[in-house]
Amino acid sequence: MGASGHDRLLKILHIDPERDWGGGEAQVLGLLSYLAAQGHRNDLLAYPYGKLWERCRGTDVRALPLVTRSDLDPRPVWRARRLISREGYDIVHLHTKRAHALSVWLPHGAGAPRYVVTRRMDYPEKNNRRTRHLYNRCVDGVVAISRPIVDLLADAGVEGGKIRLIHSGIDVARFSPGAGNPSGERDLTVGTVAVLEKRKGHRFLLEAVARLKDRGVKLRCLLAGVGSERKGLEEMVTRLGLEGRVNFLGFVADTPAFLASIDIFVLPSLREGLGVAALEAMAAGKAVVASRVGGLTEVISEGRTGFLVPPRDSQMLSDAIAELIANPNRARAMGQCAAAHVREHFTLERMAAGNEAYYYELLAARA
Repeated sequence: MGASGHDRLLKILHIDPERDWGGGEAQVLGLLSYLAAQGHRNDLLAYPYGKLWERCRGTDVRALPLVTRSDLDPRPVWRARRLISREGYDIVHLHTKRAHALSVWLPHGAGAPRYVVTRRMDYPEKNNRRTRHLYNRCVDGVVAISRPIVDLLADAGVEGGKIRLIHSGIDVARFSPGAGNPSGERDLTVGTVAVLEKRKGHRFLLEAVARLKDRGVKLRCLLAGVGSERKGLEEMVTRLGLEGRVNFLGFVADTPAFLASIDIFVLPSLREGLGVAALEAMAAGKAVVASRVGGLTEVISEGRTGFLVPPRDSQMLSDAIAELIANPNRARAMGQCAAAHVREHFTLERMAAGNEAYYYELLAARA
């Protein structure tokens, strides 16, 4: 009997053909590690030069190469079909939009596995025949990582019985809460970890820093991440007169060390499926200021673990940051509550156990 209490161990195929997709690999890897520890067999079809493939080396996961050029590339279809027919999987878990697109062509009917897709993004789907077919007929279950995504899927015509809410989780053991909280003895540092793309709203953080500068607040801002917006953001720094106050760090491999170096974490996103970066900052004991969008409304408890502000509103963003700077004791208390909240509700183990339980439910429903 496995550690989860079920007599039957599962044979699971995970499909993730993306090269790199913004940190979601950590959730997939955490799920794979948990399932392997329970005794399940895990095969992974993945891009052979991506982060997930590299991180699966030396684990109990059997990684198999899958290269796809687009949603219309037929080669991965035949590879996946042959593998599914030969191996007799119980579950096929499709971890990205491109993987989900393959489900139209995979084996269905008697003897076929149960198909599960995870939906992480909070962009709306059109309520049309294609969407309803893809979600209601081509897969048996849809994992939504936040309540707003559940609502978006329902609006798109996905049957309610097909959707299961399972929040993403993080490896909380990597983060030590309590370091670098606000004090009046030095310039405060705000920071964020996010790809430098428009949807992350960096320009509004820079505008907020400029507003605080005009109010006489001495503040440093650290931006960790790479992306197509870097040049435009650097030009914005010059235009706002923030040279010497804002630093672009590029890709940061050691996220815990970065979080320990800042006082307040800011995530001014325009869209956010859940907000894993915010979860990591909270686990590190940081008060968070973030946009009131997507799953961030579930992650952050207003006034208790951080502040939520309207998206695209640099004035409200600067006011929230100023409130934490002016009240360091409150900021520290928020960080402590945030760390406890994440450790109770948003761990990798909790996420993975939820997925495992869902697999068994889908198999029991078929029986």
